[in-house]
Amino acid sequence: MRAQMEFISADFPPYPGEDNQINPGRYGLRLAEYLSQQLPAHGFLIRTVGVEDWGVMVELVNPDYPLWIGCSNYEEKENGFLCFIEPSTPFVRKWLKKFANAPTVERLANAMEMILLSSGKVSNLRWWSENELLAKDR
Repeated sequence: MRAQMEFISADFPPYPGEDNQINPGRYGLRLAEYLSQQLPAHGFLIRTVGVEDWGVMVELVNPDYPLWIGCSNYEEKENGFLCFIEPSTPFVRKWLKKFANAPTVERLANAMEMILLSSGKVSNLRWWSENELLAKDR
């Protein structure tokens, strides 16, 4: 399941003072705003865009369970960015119900990839597999 991507772009620089709202050196608001403007055309309505201590959260309208995208700069690469989809599990449990999340995440991943690649604003887009993420965290 594709739930985390990285890419390079010089088109989403921080707003002046943005790292004071988040954490020093952390930004992603321009990217989150761009995605939130484009996603409705792909069938994903936006509930809110909000600053967190790790970056910016784009909360999507999803009646069954919370669904959101995290956007932040990625310090390992110059002009690097990281986006991740949450929840990133194949199934989500809420109350006594179990929801298949994989189809929703895949639709969202496809939309994000199409938006970013067709914009001409990004290069080196790469999705991380769950196994790669686990190996990286070790």
